[in-house]
Amino acid sequence: MNPPDSSISVLPADSAACRRDFLRLPGRLYAADPNWVPPLEFELRERIWGSNPYLLHASAQAWVAYDAAGVPVGRITAQWDRLQQEFHADRSGAFGFYEAVDDARVTAALFAAATAWLRAQGAHCLRGPLNLSVNEECGLLVEGFDSPPCVMMGHGLPRYDRALQDAGLRSARDLLAYRVAPDFEAPRVMRRLAEAGGSSVRVRSLDTRNRARELALIRDIFNDAWSRNYGFVPFTEEEFADVGKLVTLLAPPDYVQIAEVDGVPAAFIVAMPNIHEITRHLGGRLLPFGWLKLLWGLKVRHPQSARVPLMGVRQSFQNSRLGPGLAFAVIDAVRKSMCARGVTEVEMSWILEDNSGMRSIIEAIGGEVYKRYRLYEMELPQ
Repeated sequence: MNPPDSSISVLPADSAACRRDFLRLPGRLYAADPNWVPPLEFELRERIWGSNPYLLHASAQAWVAYDAAGVPVGRITAQWDRLQQEFHADRSGAFGFYEAVDDARVTAALFAAATAWLRAQGAHCLRGPLNLSVNEECGLLVEGFDSPPCVMMGHGLPRYDRALQDAGLRSARDLLAYRVAPDFEAPRVMRRLAEAGGSSVRVRSLDTRNRARELALIRDIFNDAWSRNYGFVPFTEEEFADVGKLVTLLAPPDYVQIAEVDGVPAAFIVAMPNIHEITRHLGGRLLPFGWLKLLWGLKVRHPQSARVPLMGVRQSFQNSRLGPGLAFAVIDAVRKSMCARGVTEVEMSWILEDNSGMRSIIEAIGGEVYKRYRLYEMELPQ
């Protein structure tokens, strides 16, 4: 990594003015990009500096870079997750929310600030981008710039991949986003797999009368199903309750499907309406009339696209003949719900590039990779 340039100053985003610059810098960088979707400012502010339950077990710091004239030219965050250390003990810290003008000095200054802070926490390596955790927005977009991002997924500028490599980071893992038409014709082999459990398998929608219990069992399946994946950190009860509020606010109950085997929850899927179809026209602000537009868009003119952000099959079934059948059963159930609401396109993301089992299931129903996100790593000198 090149040493930072003295003409670039990097300030902690601790003041109201600096936080405003942090939030609004991307609006200038993406002004000519028709596929950029402005994030909702209040939501992002709450995630980084507010009541995000992730911050109950992690520390985060944000910075803004300024040029000699005092103009904001870059931003970054660094995160030290104590739960991640309990689970992996690898002394890895994370960075996120990287944005910068096309100037290597700015990127060098941002990473100098982030890595110095992480070394002070005890970090030996850097991983990211994570906005803020592995259970939120992950990865840098490196392919698929020709369409807007789906809900809870990031966008980016094509030059960022080279900028991070020039700053000393190396590629660690690629994450894939698949595009699927929900009116697919189910392959015969998938139908047979779904029928393999016979009457012992039942697929049902979310029971909103017992919301807390339902969220607890979905969280339990997810943490079990994903526990061996790269970079996994379990959802805490508080974090998943926060996810549950968002899901129940934005998605109808049948966008959550749970498969039971002999009455025991074994697999699940969660779909979300792609609210970016609505929010991309709000300029990042819900007030004074943005809430009305959002609610109208969800209740009156349901988005025509959706995303599957969460899905899992318990490990005890993953290597059995019933495992793929359970996955297909919940996919088939939720896609019928989406078709009934006029959804014509679904994103399934993110999928690790080396997750051959899930990739095979998605490709069997016609899924095609249309976006690629990348995670990077870098050793930190001690």
